Formats: sequence, structure tokens, C-alpha cells
Amino acid sequence: MKAALWYGREDVRVEEVDEPKVVEGSVKIRVKWCGICGSDLHEYLGGPIFIPQDSPHPISGDKAPVILGHEFSGEVVEVGKGVSDIEVGDRVAVEPIVACGECDACKEGKYNLCSSLGFHGLCGGGGGFAEYTVFPAKFVHRIPDSLSFEKAALIEPIAVAIHSLRIGKFMTGQTALVLGAGPIGLATIEALKAAGASLVVVMQRKSIRQDYAVRAGADVVIDPNEVDVAKEVKRLTGGNGVDVSFETTGAKIGFDAGIESIKYNGTMVVTSIWENEININPNVLVFTEKNVIGTIAYRNEFPATISQMSDERIKAQGYITKKIVLDDIVEEGFGTLTGPQKKQHVKIIVTPQKELL
Repeated sequence: MKAALWYGREDVRVEEVDEPKVVEGSVKIRVKWCGICGSDLHEYLGGPIFIPQDSPHPISGDKAPVILGHEFSGEVVEVGKGVSDIEVGDRVAVEPIVACGECDACKEGKYNLCSSLGFHGLCGGGGGFAEYTVFPAKFVHRIPDSLSFEKAALIEPIAVAIHSLRIGKFMTGQTALVLGAGPIGLATIEALKAAGASLVVVMQRKSIRQDYAVRAGADVVIDPNEVDVAKEVKRLTGGNGVDVSFETTGAKIGFDAGIESIKYNGTMVVTSIWENEININPNVLVFTEKNVIGTIAYRNEFPATISQMSDERIKAQGYITKKIVLDDIVEEGFGTLTGPQKKQHVKIIVTPQKELL
């Protein structure tokens, strides 16, 4: 079968590989659509971050080259021994967590904090940028007929946003600032509006992404090149600042603005993946008892995400800005998202089935 493999920075290749075989407790999925994630771009431009390169991943046993792709939907074509709640023909989305199940975090049910955490499509063992993949049934979720395979490829990034609200202890009626209007930023905006935010401000430089932010539900969009973000946020909130900010840019400007814009005892949630270190003066936290908390992926949010997308509390309209076939992923996918047109796109989704285009 064909699959897209990461070999190194700016080195992704579509190659013929062996078709995976179903094993006990797992299901085999024919991939319909898989989104190119910001994490994939970080690996492409600055990796390895999650990808094991020098030594095998402790759970998958693989190292680069590995098949990419972790935001995907598909149809079950085979089930392994011991699987009773998933059947051949089921329409599904995959929660791509690879966890050991034995460390303290896993035993506490916080499997996204596993000491050996990996992601299907990053740590080896297969991925969504392929014709078929095999994954444990416990992380495979049925999707209703009302949810298209294309939209189901968006469940994973929207689950990231929903988890970030939970980790930030966001409450109905509170105010929020979202730093960046890329895919995760837009998902965060929608999650906030669905959760009953009274005000959602978005920081985004002038581009089509400002329009995307408004469409997602932003009440105010501000450009850091035109205004002092923190001053404007405080003006909009009666001088206090927002209750919670969500950093999705992975850039120092977003991190700094996120801290400066929250109220005393407020919280900034860092959702973004970082390629480089940044400096911070701890006094900005000490003097006002502000909180900074990180969040990774999701745990137990896929059912809620599927429900909210199915009944359109989260519409995710306009997220998919381009559809391509797997053969073209390097040039039309990674090339587009790292080139001069990158700001025009939210999500490029990829299919190994040409007939779906």
C-alpha cells in the first residue's frame, strides 16, 4: 500500500509499504480522510519532536522513518480477536493516543500524560497518511451517519480545544483571549462559544484568518501590529483583563500577550507545540498570582466532541480549505502549508482514495 513517511526535516516521501495486519484487540481501518496537523508541520520544519529518530519508541518499537497522520477517519474492514464493540463496516474516527497503560499517569486514567506517550502517525506503528492502518479498538470511536468522513477528520483537533478548556477550568460566562486563528485557535473559539463564553477576543495578524476567526464566533479580532494587545484586551474588559487566555501560536508574541492580558489570578493555557525556548520574567506571575498551565492532546473528550459536532453546537464550517490525494501530499500539502499561501488555509485533508476527490 502507499503511505507518507517522515525521514527527516523537510523529507517526507510517499512510498510503497507492507499493508498492516490486524492483531488481537485491534481493528483494521481503511482510511478515508486525514488532516495535516500543526504537529506534522513542526516535525516537517523543525523535527524530530515526537518522532523517535535515534532509538525506537518504547511502545511502538519503531523509529524513523515512520508513517505520518493522526487526524483521520475511515471504515473498519477487519476486527481482531477479542473485539466486540466495533464491527466491520463501522464508520470511525481514531483517538491516536499511544500509551503504556502501566505508568502512574495511565493508572490514574490520565493516559495523555503517559510517561512513554506517543501518537499514532508520529511514533511509529502506522498512521493516517496511508491506505490502511491498524489501531487498538479501545481508541476507535464510531461516528454517526450524519457526520461526514471529511468532518470526522476534524474531531481530533477540536478535541484538543475542548480539552484545553477543561484544563483551564473555563466556566460559562467567563471571558477569553485566543492567541492565533490557525486550526487549533479556530477550534478553541468554537469550543468557547459552545461553552457559553461572554466575550471571545482573538489576536491574529491581518490575513484571511481574521475572517475565519469571525466566522468561528470571535466577538473581537485584534492585530498585534496595530494595537497593544494587552491594553486593548483590558479596555474591552473594563480594565481587568480576560479570565483565561489560550496560546496556540507557539511564538513569543503570543505567549507574552497571553500572560499580560489575563486578569489577576487568571489562567493562560498553552496548547501550542514549541520548536524553540523563550524567556519569561516570573514576576509577571508572582505579583498577580497568575497561572500558566500546559495541555497536551485530550483524554476522554472524543465522545463529547463527536456529540457536539454531530448536533452542530460546534459547526466546524469552512475549516477544510483544500482536499488532496495522498500522492500529492509533499507538494500540495506540506509545500502549501509552509509556503507563501499558508495563511490562506485552515486545514488541508488528504485521502488515499482518488475517487473521493
